[in-house]
Amino acid sequence: MSYRARMRGQFTGWPEQAMDVLWQLQGEPTHATRERHRADRERLVRQPMIALLNEVADTDPRYEDFSVWHYRTDSWWWQHQGAVIRLGRKIEINLRFDLDGLRIQGAWWYPDPGQVATFRKAVASERSGRELSAIVEDLRKKGYDISGDVMKRPPRGYPTDHSRTNLLRHRSVIAARPLGCEEWLHTPEAVDRVLSAAADLDSLLMWLVRHVKRAA
Repeated sequence: MSYRARMRGQFTGWPEQAMDVLWQLQGEPTHATRERHRADRERLVRQPMIALLNEVADTDPRYEDFSVWHYRTDSWWWQHQGAVIRLGRKIEINLRFDLDGLRIQGAWWYPDPGQVATFRKAVASERSGRELSAIVEDLRKKGYDISGDVMKRPPRGYPTDHSRTNLLRHRSVIAARPLGCEEWLHTPEAVDRVLSAAADLDSLLMWLVRHVKRAA
């Protein structure tokens, strides 16, 4: 459903002044500079992200467990507004808003003990492994960068000539792409952009939820 067809929600887009605030926080801003812009950053940068995530959560109960990052000591956290939607143990959708616009990724990372072994077992299995290979290839065609913690060599216990050796070398999987920095960022259309990208990532994330959510 288009954002035009939905009832008007609380998210109206990031105000254009949000970019001005982030410009003021570039480089290594002093403590005084951060404090001077704290209220504007909260109102213009962080609060719109909260509103966006609330609207996204309203579309699907799977998206209800989310967090919008607050500020930390490192300047990076003041210059980039992050958020996470948790779909399973260590399986997430991540959003980031900054001067480059909005970026999304689907990730299984920082795995619990046992999750990597469970992942590799599913990759080696003919049915689930073929399914993941097709999902990853489809995401690449849609412009997603596939990365993660990847070993230089195939893991022990698996043939070095396995047809899915590239996937077996993964100890985490990340599919990411920028959504852009166009005029829609300042409108409710951003909700639809996020939902469309979340739909792209759904097959990968649900595969991970089924096969990797719980450690072996």
